[in-house]
Amino acid sequence: MDKKILNHFKKNDPLLHAFSLRIGEFKVLKKEKPENYFLKLCDTIAGQQLSGKAADAIFSRFMRLYPKGLTPGAVLKTRHEKLRGAGMSNAKAKYLKNLAQAVFSNKLRLASLDSLSDIEVIKQLVQVKGIGPWTAEMFLMFTLGRPDVFSHGDLGLRKGIKKIYGFKKDPGIKKVEKIIKKWSPYKTYASLILWESLEVD
Repeated sequence: MDKKILNHFKKNDPLLHAFSLRIGEFKVLKKEKPENYFLKLCDTIAGQQLSGKAADAIFSRFMRLYPKGLTPGAVLKTRHEKLRGAGMSNAKAKYLKNLAQAVFSNKLRLASLDSLSDIEVIKQLVQVKGIGPWTAEMFLMFTLGRPDVFSHGDLGLRKGIKKIYGFKKDPGIKKVEKIIKKWSPYKTYASLILWESLEVD
């Protein structure tokens, strides 16, 4: 992680900074190419409410359905039963079709998303049934590489805050907001520390 970011945490949140030092190496945020946006959204939908390993296994099976490449048109042509056979739940199979239809019909213009603000990106994405704030926030973080995003709906982040700040019960949004305000403009990087902190004793 960039020294400038670590120094920001050291100055504004020593507790978080201390955990970052125990973790060491971090995933580097990178901006994906627009041609990968559809794939990344499909991946995030597939991973909703699943552990990393389970999500990866299902998405691998899903990708094997498309040896010629994953496109909205290809997903629209895929039978619902085939998506279910790859491990998608009934709901997720429908969500993938919803996304494919929105992109195919140009209702959702993926290539233009990077030119929008974080709030505008979320607004655009949540219009597709099956994409909620969590999915949109993960897209901002890991596809658009936005540095200042936090997801209140992410269980791992809530667990990380509980662990690092010693809460016995889940803190309310007001308490969480008070903590994460100190991280700006690097909330995404702080989120990486929170997720990694769950692996540290």
